[in-house]
Amino acid sequence: GSARLKRCDAAVTAMEVSEFDYDLPAALIAQSPPANRAGSRLLLVPAGGGPVLDRWFRDLTAWLSAGDLLVVNDTRVIRARLLGRKANTGGQVEILVEHLPGGNAAVAQVKASKSPSAGTVIETESGSRLVVNGRLGAFFCVESLDQPEFGVLLEKEGHVPLPPYIDRPDQLQDQARYQTIYARVPGAVAAPTAGLHFDREMLDTLAGRGIQVETLTLHVGAATFQPVRCRQVSMHRMHSERVWVGQQVVDAISSARRAGRRIIAVGTTVVRALESAALGDSIAPLAGQTDLFIYPGFEFKVVDAMITNFHLPRSSLLMLVSAFAGTERVRQAYAHAIRQRYRFFSYGDAMLLEKKSAGE
Repeated sequence: GSARLKRCDAAVTAMEVSEFDYDLPAALIAQSPPANRAGSRLLLVPAGGGPVLDRWFRDLTAWLSAGDLLVVNDTRVIRARLLGRKANTGGQVEILVEHLPGGNAAVAQVKASKSPSAGTVIETESGSRLVVNGRLGAFFCVESLDQPEFGVLLEKEGHVPLPPYIDRPDQLQDQARYQTIYARVPGAVAAPTAGLHFDREMLDTLAGRGIQVETLTLHVGAATFQPVRCRQVSMHRMHSERVWVGQQVVDAISSARRAGRRIIAVGTTVVRALESAALGDSIAPLAGQTDLFIYPGFEFKVVDAMITNFHLPRSSLLMLVSAFAGTERVRQAYAHAIRQRYRFFSYGDAMLLEKKSAGE
């Protein structure tokens, strides 16, 4: 037993990031949301190696049963992108806020032709003044000189922080559509995209069929779009994100577990939050930060199935779904989705993955 375990550990340790690469035709990257939230497609990937099934997202209600527990992320995307110019040179600057520590401060990525030094003043499109106050790792500390609350500045002047692969300026429709309908707690700079497919009608249908919906909060950071840059998977250090898993969702999970009911995560953020809360002997409330990196070899304690979108090559999210459903299984599902011309990434189609069984 232990010799086999050691071999297994060695295989996981030596896993190369290149194993999570794939070729995606640019035409399949969704540039705008579908006409209706629940009007996207849904690729069903059952456990046990059966064929994948092409469905519509609305068909999800037929797959779910009374008593299933659906867990969603109620984070709300803030208008985290500011455009401006350096006051001294007029050079263009783009600021993408990673999080707001409070008051007039923000921790942000700052993109400019020349990296700004401490003390650089930036004027936004609307004429508000910001000052760069030095670095914090890969990020910059930025303060507003005119507004005591940085969050208020973003509400007034910020743009919807569309992902880097959406090749257009943000539009009015993005303010609603790059947000789940149950978004409640402001703080994310990227949407938990699996939730974008749910509309009010669908949530009402689920409630009517006895499907329980509980919420947690994980504020998605901009680093979610970064490819893993090391050669070996195990060398990657995950970025940290703020998370709250409350007593109510913990109790709901515990009672679902006892009754043998399924726990279905809406999105990779929910999987990370729940599995972070269950790193001890049992699931417990969690409030703080998680930098849990889930890749093949990880043992899932909470989630039975997950709804998710299609993820970027070499991303930590692709590694997470591969850990959950099996690397080869996910590879086949993605190849099928490309052949069938599914729409990829944030505004694209969804997949439903069942957790691989022990022998898979």
